[in-house]
Amino acid sequence: MKYKHIFGPVPSRRLGVSLGIDLVVHKICSLDCVYCECGKTTKLTDKRKEYVKASKVFAELDDYLKNNPAPDYITFSGSGEPTLNSSLGKVIDYIKKNAPQIKVAVLTNSTLFHDPVVRSELLKADLVVPSLDAVADEAFKRINRPLKGVDVSRIIKGIKAFAKEYKGNIWLEVLILPGINDEVSDLMLLKEAIKEIRPQMVQLNTLDRPGTCIDINPASKEQLEQVKKILDYPSTRIIAKVDKQINANVQPRDLASAVIETIHRRPCTKKDLLQILNIPEVHLENCIRQLKKEKKIIEKSRDRGLFYETIKESNI
Repeated sequence: MKYKHIFGPVPSRRLGVSLGIDLVVHKICSLDCVYCECGKTTKLTDKRKEYVKASKVFAELDDYLKNNPAPDYITFSGSGEPTLNSSLGKVIDYIKKNAPQIKVAVLTNSTLFHDPVVRSELLKADLVVPSLDAVADEAFKRINRPLKGVDVSRIIKGIKAFAKEYKGNIWLEVLILPGINDEVSDLMLLKEAIKEIRPQMVQLNTLDRPGTCIDINPASKEQLEQVKKILDYPSTRIIAKVDKQINANVQPRDLASAVIETIHRRPCTKKDLLQILNIPEVHLENCIRQLKKEKKIIEKSRDRGLFYETIKESNI
């Protein structure tokens, strides 16, 4: 079966071996973050509906789990905001019933936490990773470029409400970009919000792959250490790069499709793809050469190396 809505598994810096589920169509989101590695948001919305049919996700999950080793996590992420899909809770229930040994994680931009229905659906997950990059309104607009009407104060209230209800782990992710959201005054406001939310962990992140805007730069290790010092929250980690020992241990049956499915959602270097797909380097090089010849993928040079990504109009 050719998968359209699940991807990976990928070796995750946070979750070990993680099988992704993408519940929206590229690229539907409530934010248009300057750093988004999936590309510019083409449909800004906060309307919930079944962008991807749950039945199609069930079929792909059944096929994958029948033919491959179980991942450590099944993670809702991908092309846009997963909580926009009104069947999120239904899909989590399906996983819990049919693969109870696999943990469920949801990576979310936090914009729908004000909705009690969304919060109730997320209560079923083992781990929720909400984003909060800024508390000050201007910094929030600079880095997250929200849909009109999306208010950062409402986001924070929603995260706080969820944190009071939720029995699982909350890892709050903060992505730092120099000159965008790292002013001391911005960070002090963020510090106060984090203390009120009280997540089990704060994860400091920065740009690792090409973002939407080309004129932004990642924070250095020293800059992230300084942010960590200012936030002064006990359980704060600077997220490291992917652990070289983690391997997805899957031999893809259709290499070209596997490459396209992977980089359509996350631009990757050749080194990234070798680790994710667990294949001989010569096979990957031949595949990349053919996909470039067919004009299905392009390459972009960044600080960490040469990244491959799909031409977004290409169907996968």
